[in-house]
Amino acid sequence: MSLSSHLEELRRKHQALSEKVEEALRTPGFDDLQITELKKQKLKIKEEIYRLSSH
Repeated sequence: MSLSSHLEELRRKHQALSEKVEEALRTPGFDDLQITELKKQKLKIKEEIYRLSSH
C-alpha cells in the first residue's frame, strides 16, 4: 500500500468515526464511555495522519 493510499484510508476512517461520534451525541442515553472511546480512536488516527504527513 502506498503512503498516499494509506493516508486516504486513515482519513476515511477518521471521517467515519466523526460521523459515529456525532450520531452518538444526538442519541439520548448513549453511553458516554463509548463516545470517549470513539474520540480516542479518532485522535489516534489524526495523530497517525499528522505523523505520516510530516515526512
